[in-house]
Amino acid sequence: MEVPTLVALAVDPVPWARAQMAFTLACHIILVPLGVSWTFLTLVANYRALRHDDPDALLLAQRWSKYMAVTFAVGAVTGTVLSFEFGLLWPRFMGRWGEAFGVPFAFEGIFFFTEAIFIAIYIFGWRRLRPWTHFWTGVPIVLAGLLGSVSVVAANAWMNAPSGFTLDAQGNVVEVDPVQVIFNDAMPLQAAHMVVAAYVVGGFLIASVYATGMLRGRRDRYHRLGFTIAFTVAAVMTPVQMGVGDALARWVYDEQPTKFAAIELVPKTSSAVPETLLGHLDSDGQVQGGLPIPGLASWLSDPSTGRSTVVQGLDAVPADTRPTTSQVNTVHLAWDVMVGLGTALFLLALWYAAGWAFRRRMPQGRTFLALAAAAGPLAVVTLEAGWIVTEVGRQPWIVYQRMRVEDAATTNSGVVITFIVVCLLYLLGAVALVLVLRAMSRRFRRGGGFTDDDAPYGPSAPAEQREEASVP
Repeated sequence: MEVPTLVALAVDPVPWARAQMAFTLACHIILVPLGVSWTFLTLVANYRALRHDDPDALLLAQRWSKYMAVTFAVGAVTGTVLSFEFGLLWPRFMGRWGEAFGVPFAFEGIFFFTEAIFIAIYIFGWRRLRPWTHFWTGVPIVLAGLLGSVSVVAANAWMNAPSGFTLDAQGNVVEVDPVQVIFNDAMPLQAAHMVVAAYVVGGFLIASVYATGMLRGRRDRYHRLGFTIAFTVAAVMTPVQMGVGDALARWVYDEQPTKFAAIELVPKTSSAVPETLLGHLDSDGQVQGGLPIPGLASWLSDPSTGRSTVVQGLDAVPADTRPTTSQVNTVHLAWDVMVGLGTALFLLALWYAAGWAFRRRMPQGRTFLALAAAAGPLAVVTLEAGWIVTEVGRQPWIVYQRMRVEDAATTNSGVVITFIVVCLLYLLGAVALVLVLRAMSRRFRRGGGFTDDDAPYGPSAPAEQREEASVP
């Protein structure tokens, strides 16, 4: 009997490579805000516990440190997959630009291992270090998480503003300036935008858990404090993010006018360009639908010249050097989602601030708590939309005006299989993460406190006492 042979499907690997990279990045980016912000929130609770002898704050810090470790471990796995994908999915990109692009990742590796070491010290130090000594071991975690995120964003920013390299006659990199690679023109604003976003998203996401608990009747001081710490950080950072985002949009207007035209849905170069809410381009490149606000896009681009500001349209560059109509519509929709939800979160933060300003307490009504519970998932959607604007808006370039996406991708059609496998593995990982976190939450509630053999910051019981206590 003849064994049938498998014939490889003749598929274009480029869209599959893009889909796999987009999927894994979209999954990983959810964990990044938790990795950056949760340690800071834990230290805030820890500081309050030590400074004011607050048992509820101490309980929060202890539990948050456990959750933080779990999400860090999962984030390490998803981040490692992304690192391998650069070589597997984009071998020609790495072959040509790896010497420059890899520089920020070298530093990210240092910060990652530093963060991992001090997370272990912090968690195992609850019963082994003096209180303030233990608190200070958490500071390097915050700094390493911040600097690690900045390093990764620096690599992405370099793709938007490549610099710090010298090419030979064949276009190969022959010399690299690491400082210019890291501190490229796009890096300061992109890094600030991502770091602030991490505190906004992480704060709203964690606060949403406690808001849900309060809606279910858990209105004790522990839940109120958990909500207050997380939501306050998010509320403070939200207006900061709006300012940074505005500055970054102006940078895009100056340095990446084609991406800006996609964001604002501008088919033809003109002045007095309206800000079109929703809407889309049709197959003829004409704006259809939406709600235009006359002259606002020009005014926002450069308030000094107002409505007379000229905005470069998509027609200013050849069709093969700008996003497709479908990509333009995707970028514009993602921009509207990001700005719309960001504004809604800002208004929610104002409501929260007004409660403290006029009543000296957080809003207690179910409407506010329901919106706060929804703010976490909506903040994640806002973050995802922002990355869609950044990545899809740069098309067709993987390195802006230096290398196109199709020239960077793998030619191996087997990427279809890896895409399916990675999707299944990430799905299993997501389910496992949720189940573990929920199991930890139920165990903590049943235990009524942090029980890890002995009290935190308390003397450890002699070994013979622990053995006697374990005998039934």
